[in-house]
Amino acid sequence: MLNSNEAKGAGPSTPEGEPPVPGQFAVLQNPPSMWPDFMTGQVEKPVRVLLVDDDSHMRRVIAQELMADQRTLLVAQASSVREGRKAIKQHEFDVMLVDLNLGDGEGFQLIDYMKSMRPTAEAVIISIMENDDQVLHAFELGATGYLVKNSWFGSYPQAVLQVANGGASITPHLARRLLQRFDHGPTPTAQEPAPEERETERLSQREKEVLRMVASGYTSAEIGNRLAISSLTVNTHIKNIYRKLQVRTRAQAVRFASLRGLF
Repeated sequence: MLNSNEAKGAGPSTPEGEPPVPGQFAVLQNPPSMWPDFMTGQVEKPVRVLLVDDDSHMRRVIAQELMADQRTLLVAQASSVREGRKAIKQHEFDVMLVDLNLGDGEGFQLIDYMKSMRPTAEAVIISIMENDDQVLHAFELGATGYLVKNSWFGSYPQAVLQVANGGASITPHLARRLLQRFDHGPTPTAQEPAPEERETERLSQREKEVLRMVASGYTSAEIGNRLAISSLTVNTHIKNIYRKLQVRTRAQAVRFASLRGLF
């Protein structure tokens, strides 16, 4: 993705009001934008970002964009899964921008790890590939954004601010393809309940109660004390929740249940 300065240097400018010469880039001046003081990401309290990418050039480009916007603050960078894990432990951040293909693993591993260590943080995938299955898998793990590198749509600070304010960030081409994919998917019949309804029925009331407390941040021991049951029983309930929802971590279970409206 090119920043605004690079875009402006891509080709010679044309006089204002005249159409660009074919084969050249039009030079556009961004209109002044307003940022309400109730939105997350203010000059005095910017959104903190962790950047993980094994491409040093790409890291510099993204870092320059983030530092150019006073609403975002780059707190740390990493170039591998190992370094990413260390950075997740050591730094307080609100949004993680993570490449999918890292030298020693995949960005998916860091999303899973981040959600277990810092469940309130958001994750945005940055990838050179537009792979629908990867997008869906990233969202299943808890990511709230998927950006394609070198896309002309959007920017990294914009993506960070979107997810930090409760939204999602995805490039228009991917969004259209995913919508088309869902449009062609099977529609549940009147006799057959939708998948989320079946999932709700499969969780017992006690399991829903435990899941709500997990979502509130309670440990197994704390849940046991509040429900007057042993920690072993709590962990058994949690294992049953994992199995029924087909997830592997507490963060995934909470995310899945929240998206399905299970509590």
